[in-house]
Amino acid sequence: MAEAGPLADTLAVRRTSPYSFREKLARLLWGFVQATLFRWSFHNWYGFRRALLRMFGATLADSANLRRTVLIECPWNLSIGAESSVGDRAILYCLGPVSIGARVTISQGAHLCAGSHDSRKAAMPLLRPPIDIEDDAWIAADAFVGPRVRVGAGAILGARAVALDDLAPWGIYLGNPAVRVREREFEGRSAHAGR
Repeated sequence: MAEAGPLADTLAVRRTSPYSFREKLARLLWGFVQATLFRWSFHNWYGFRRALLRMFGATLADSANLRRTVLIECPWNLSIGAESSVGDRAILYCLGPVSIGARVTISQGAHLCAGSHDSRKAAMPLLRPPIDIEDDAWIAADAFVGPRVRVGAGAILGARAVALDDLAPWGIYLGNPAVRVREREFEGRSAHAGR
């Protein structure tokens, strides 16, 4: 017996893909390239991996480095600035725009998640909010940055910490949910912009 009324409408929305045919095809092609050429490349072939990502629309500075075990969804929504690096097994889930500034470190196993669902609606439609990681920030090992989060310049999100709200510049954040524990101080900090 077929469902009727609001339940049928909800199920119809859930069964309808939020992706266009073109985006589905691009995701399929990128998935193949990522699982083969990107993943099998030598560990220090950063330029090769940048070239592959640029072929799929990513915007990368010439000195941005990504390890071969990084997992990237929708690279056309990714931009990475100069001297930034993304470590092994990091996940860049770029359903929405993910902007990583200059001199940023995304450590091994970190997860940037620019995608969610609208839980206020029964059909739970896909949302694609942005993530913005400003210059000189550090997302430490296994940390999680959620959708719609801005990590301020020079901020540190500690190992396994969870950022679901914006992180102010030059703070050190720990825990789940992440809380500011102190100011980030280091030798030569006054020379950095954005102090």
